[in-house]
Amino acid sequence: MAETIHIGRKISRIREIRGIKQDYLAIEMGVSQQTISKIKQSESVEEETLGKVAKALGVTPQAIKSFSEDAIINYFHDQSYFNYQCTFNPLDKVMELYERLPQAEREKNELLKGK
Repeated sequence: MAETIHIGRKISRIREIRGIKQDYLAIEMGVSQQTISKIKQSESVEEETLGKVAKALGVTPQAIKSFSEDAIINYFHDQSYFNYQCTFNPLDKVMELYERLPQAEREKNELLKGK
């Protein structure tokens, strides 16, 4: 059985890994930042709350319950994360953006003229 001790720390760590700020999580859940702080300090949370947190973090409740630092390290190691191969030519993307620049400037100027 997966360890579920101190679910608040697991939530906090997943939030950090996902790059989500505490205030953003509060907004997504429709609660105060103080509520998020209380969740972070909780050893357990109700299933309904866990579901809301999971949805806001973009993970499943089970992922939060079974989260462990070792699992994350093993996942990235097993997935050859550090040997990632780019599937597109970065120079093509740069050129695409460069080609869009004049149109974006025209649109910006039109908006500014309208004010």
